[in-house]
Amino acid sequence: MFNTHSPLPDYSLQTTVSTVDSAAIDSAGCIPPDILEGLKQLDLFGQQVPVEYGGLGLTVTEFARLSEALASDPSIFLLLAAHQLLGLQGLLIAGTEEQKYRYLPRLANGDWVAALCLSEIESGSDLTAIKTQATLSEDGDTWVINGSKNWVTNGSIANLYIVFAKTKMEDHKGQIYDRTTAFLVEREFEGVSCGQPDDKLGIRGTSTCEVFFKQTPVPLKNVLGEVNSGFNLALDILNGSRYGMGGLLTEVLKKFIGWATEHVVNRNQLGKTLKDYELIQEKLAKVTSATYAVESMTYLLAAMLDTYEDSDCTVEAAMLKVFGTETCWNGINDCLQLLGGQGFLKNYPYERLLRDMRITMLVDGANDALRVFIAFKGLQHLGPLLNEKVKGMRNPLNNPGIVFKTLWKRRNLDKDNPTLNLGLCDNLHPALEVPSKLLEYCVLKLQYASEMVLTRHGSEVGEHQMELSRLADIAIDVFAMTAVLGRASRSYCIGLQNGSDEVRRLI
Repeated sequence: MFNTHSPLPDYSLQTTVSTVDSAAIDSAGCIPPDILEGLKQLDLFGQQVPVEYGGLGLTVTEFARLSEALASDPSIFLLLAAHQLLGLQGLLIAGTEEQKYRYLPRLANGDWVAALCLSEIESGSDLTAIKTQATLSEDGDTWVINGSKNWVTNGSIANLYIVFAKTKMEDHKGQIYDRTTAFLVEREFEGVSCGQPDDKLGIRGTSTCEVFFKQTPVPLKNVLGEVNSGFNLALDILNGSRYGMGGLLTEVLKKFIGWATEHVVNRNQLGKTLKDYELIQEKLAKVTSATYAVESMTYLLAAMLDTYEDSDCTVEAAMLKVFGTETCWNGINDCLQLLGGQGFLKNYPYERLLRDMRITMLVDGANDALRVFIAFKGLQHLGPLLNEKVKGMRNPLNNPGIVFKTLWKRRNLDKDNPTLNLGLCDNLHPALEVPSKLLEYCVLKLQYASEMVLTRHGSEVGEHQMELSRLADIAIDVFAMTAVLGRASRSYCIGLQNGSDEVRRLI
């Protein structure tokens, strides 16, 4: 099915991407060898691996730009993303120097592929519920792993698995507890095997399967991080991987906008071209504006990660993931509506990309779970700052002073008329005064809503997921507004081409 013979291979990025036959990849369920070889020759397996270990050492911004170029086929993007952002990320975070020099050069040049083995059929997003066990041998030299992992991306082609398994920990009282430990498991280790490839709805070119471990011996030197500290490492890997999706989402949305625009410009209906109908214009305008927001959030987050030392952007990355994936899904749906009957035919690329992008709302944390995470992390930060106030408001009879002071400050917020005193408009172009005031209003209302939720529920706030989800949606919109206002103001102030159009889009 694939043409794997080329007399004069050209491994430039443009040539490699342009030769991808995505329909053939989708039909065959695999990426052809010549494309994989092209990715290897371009060192795309080591985009963010430091140069000293044989990688390209790209910044997050550079990685996002390259992701846009690779978005022509989401299967190829996911192969590389799962390899780098999930598979070998644990090595970069917690690996010893010996482990890094042993594995990273082969992973960076594409000779080896990495896969993350975390999810299990009954545990889902609950990392504490995994059943795979690792026990220390009697001589204390080897860990023995038994169990299986599901939905392992790159599972059947990986040479190195990062496996999370339950281990036993004994406290000072002699009590035994289950904890989680990460292991570096090579494909050639005894007892490692793969199940049949999963028959997936989309991203069919990637290898996804169940991986089994039966009495698999793992040497002590292949423990990743500290024994019994795997839970935090798993969270670090997942939290640190979510920024990588922005470039893909942005490029796919741009493709659909281009296809839909070409269609409505050339298609006549009832004596007029489709582009002249207001409802058509509105739909395209909404998708375009939302795409601008996703792109702005992507590169604001990238700049934050590249600029600040020890930057903790886990909440912002989760916000981008939720907003971006749902914007992409809704945007594709709107563009399919504009494309009419063509959007329902398989001989166009539309339905394949629709299937491919459905997974984005599930991987790296389901969006519903991430909404709770976003709100809870925000309230965890706010809680200590409001500790005395919340305690006082929950016990008003014993704290009349706190209650009166708080209610007095809230009087305008209760009337939906907060005092705009943050001065955000002073940091933006004067043309953006109105949207800057809207952003300031939303920031103050988010603070007000957060205080109300904490006052109402206290330490039980985690049980009220509907309210947490609403707080998360407000926070996500605030982040999106911040990104687009900052970008548009900068574009206009430094005179970038189309900067005035960016400002008009916001006004």
